[in-house]
Amino acid sequence: MIKPIEDSSLGPNQSRYSFVVGIAKRAREIAGEAEEKGDILIEKPVDLALEEYAEHKFKIVETPEPNDDDLEM
Repeated sequence: MIKPIEDSSLGPNQSRYSFVVGIAKRAREIAGEAEEKGDILIEKPVDLALEEYAEHKFKIVETPEPNDDDLEM
């Protein structure tokens, strides 16, 4: 079982939601790449994605939400 997310693993101004979504997207990429190559994964894709994130092989970037002032009518 995967341990709960520690606040120390989150980047500055990063929400838990964006962290989970980013890890899930990378896990789907890993699973898709393995399927294309015909590889059999021993570890779960989510575990591999978490390891990659911990090793700084990728980072999760949040796009800022637009303010009401930014929207033009």
